[in-house]
Amino acid sequence: MYDIIIIGAGPAGVSAAIYGVSRGKSTLMIEKEKVGGLIGRVSTVTHYSALVEPETGESFAARLKSQAERAGAKIVYETVTGVSLSGDVKMVTTDRNTYQGKTVILANGTVSRKLGIPGETELWGRGIGMNAARDGQKYAGKQVYVVGGADGAIKEALYLAGLAEKVTVIHFEDQLGTIAEFKNRVEASENIQVRLHTRLTAVSGDGQVERLELTDVKTGKTEVVEDPGCGIFVYAGSTPATELYGELELKDGYIPVNERQETALPGVYAAGDICVKQVRQVATAVADGAIAAIHAAAAC
Repeated sequence: MYDIIIIGAGPAGVSAAIYGVSRGKSTLMIEKEKVGGLIGRVSTVTHYSALVEPETGESFAARLKSQAERAGAKIVYETVTGVSLSGDVKMVTTDRNTYQGKTVILANGTVSRKLGIPGETELWGRGIGMNAARDGQKYAGKQVYVVGGADGAIKEALYLAGLAEKVTVIHFEDQLGTIAEFKNRVEASENIQVRLHTRLTAVSGDGQVERLELTDVKTGKTEVVEDPGCGIFVYAGSTPATELYGELELKDGYIPVNERQETALPGVYAAGDICVKQVRQVATAVADGAIAAIHAAAAC
C-alpha cells in the first residue's frame, strides 16, 4: 500500500513525486516509457526558469529523472491497463502488477495527434511522423516539412532550419499561432517557407514518402509535390490520455479539477496537461504537480 501513486512521469508527475516524498509519504510513480514524457522528445526546452543552456528535451528529462531518484521516489516502467478510483483504497493495474494506494495523482498527460490522411499509417516512420530531436540529423541538407503552426511546431521548425536545406511549414490557418519571438525568427530565416491556409491531405511512395498532396483550404485546389527522401514532422496538437478514467466525468476529454487539483472523486488528483486548463506549459505542469502532491499528502 502506497500513500501516493502517480501515473505518468512527465514534469507534473516528477514534481508531484518530489513533493510527496518530501512530506514523508511513500510514493510510487508509474511510467510506460521514459521519464520526461512529451517534453523529453522535443529538440529544445525554452521559457522555463533557470534553464541550463543549451537545454534539450533529452537533457531536461534526464535531470527530471535524476532528481526524482535522489528524492527517493520509486519509479516503475510499466503500462497502466486499468484503474479503480472510487473506493477508499485506489487500485492501479499494470501489464505486470497491481498496486494499491491511499491517493492517486493522474499525470499521464496527452498523446500526439495524427493527421488521419491517406498513406500516413503505411509510411509512418518512413518519411512521415519523424521527430526533430531524434531524426533531424538524418535530414541534414534535405527538404523537410513541418505540419502545424503553434509554438511547439514552430520551435521544431526553427531547430530543423539549422540542419535542412529547406523547411516548409504547413498550417491550415491564415497566420501562424505562435508567439512573437518565434514568428520573428521564422521571418528572419532564409530557409523557412510558410504555406498558410494549407493542409497536408495525403502522402504516398514506395516504402517511403516520395510525394505529398497539399490542399488550399480556401480554394480547394490540390497540388502534388514530388519530393523523394523528404521528412515530414507532424505537430498537429494532442489529445488527453484519459481513456482509462471512465469513473470520472470529463470535459472535452480532459479532467476537471479544483484549485487543489482535486477531481470529483475523493483522494484522486490530476496534474499537468491532462487537466482542464487554459495554459499547458512545463511551468504550469510543475506547479500542478506540487499542488496535487501537497494536498494528497495531507489527505493520507
